[in-house]
Amino acid sequence: MKHTDLLIIGAGTLGTFHAKAALEQGLSVRLCERNAAPRDASVRNFGQVVPSGMVPKWQAYGRRSLEIYKALQQKTDITLRQNGSVYIASNAEEWQLLEELWEINRANGYHSELLNKEKCLAKYPGLRADYCVGGLYFPEEVTVEAREMIHLVLGYLTEQQGLEYHPQTLIRDLRVVDTGDGAQVQATDAKGEVYTADQVIVCSGGEFKTLFPERFAASDLVLVKLQMMQTLPDNGPEVPGNILTGLSIRRYEAFTECPSWSAVKAAEDPQAFWKKWSIHILFKQCPDGSYIIGDSHEYAPAASVDELSFDLYTNVNDYMIKEAGKIFDLPDYTIRRAWSGYYSQCATQDIFHETIAERIHIVTGIGGKGMTAGPGYAEAHIAALFAQAETNQFQAQNA
Repeated sequence: MKHTDLLIIGAGTLGTFHAKAALEQGLSVRLCERNAAPRDASVRNFGQVVPSGMVPKWQAYGRRSLEIYKALQQKTDITLRQNGSVYIASNAEEWQLLEELWEINRANGYHSELLNKEKCLAKYPGLRADYCVGGLYFPEEVTVEAREMIHLVLGYLTEQQGLEYHPQTLIRDLRVVDTGDGAQVQATDAKGEVYTADQVIVCSGGEFKTLFPERFAASDLVLVKLQMMQTLPDNGPEVPGNILTGLSIRRYEAFTECPSWSAVKAAEDPQAFWKKWSIHILFKQCPDGSYIIGDSHEYAPAASVDELSFDLYTNVNDYMIKEAGKIFDLPDYTIRRAWSGYYSQCATQDIFHETIAERIHIVTGIGGKGMTAGPGYAEAHIAALFAQAETNQFQAQNA
């Protein structure tokens, strides 16, 4: 029974980057993943790192995440490409929101550039002139290949940084025990193996049934299901970076701070199909020339996640393909594969972060912010957890 400073449960983005931050502080870290490899939200998303879409608190974590990703790319290939992000407005109302967000980010010191219609059409081959009014471009933002990135980071941490990584290790029980020399956490896996640590961080994503099921069921946690698609490879000219569109402008939290936000939202058709399915249209071109397109959103409370259908709805995918075709003229909208993604979020708060008996810390429900803001948040949490002087500041920021 080997003891470590920190045990982390869940090797998605939050868990892995908590491990990275702890290792950089010289701590001994064990990371347990219930599957053979991470296979949930961290590998099923677009791989877009977009602090621009977040309110100031989370934009700050996202901007720090950009620095973490870029520094890591200098040490080992994590598939990072810095081609920026662009929000494409389709009408005057969306363009007004872009102008207002540009002003907000100028005040925040986060660089962005307003692009007129002609500049957008020149920069993004295939963008339809009858859709585009203009765009807002964030040059510092990046893409990664989500199906590969987290595995590459885990490999680097294991081989180069001393991480003790245990895949196919389901932790079934956690308890704080008194050893006589002080308290520590005892973890038992499905095979009866016991691990101990000074601190434990639980980054269980949308898995609410194994550890602390009653606590999760009583919380405001929600499981979110998304539908996403990928086209055939070699599908037209190179289109750089993260492409976010008019429905993204109408959805992302950053725009809620814009003066005209409420009026724009009030004028929307409440019966629109895209509202029923919480759809917005995103594009990201992969290195093989294919495009990832999506996505839709369905929701179920943590206490009743089994009510969330496992079906992929053809009418939803058909709608997203049709709308995507109004934005970009791709040579081929044949879909190579489609899949569902799942992540957890909170209904009334921005993350689920609770501490049990001072040594067990549950960190989940980060929502769609995980790929973008997770590394920065994890770093700040580790700093607070293992440096008491920073704890009060961290708790105040995240109250």
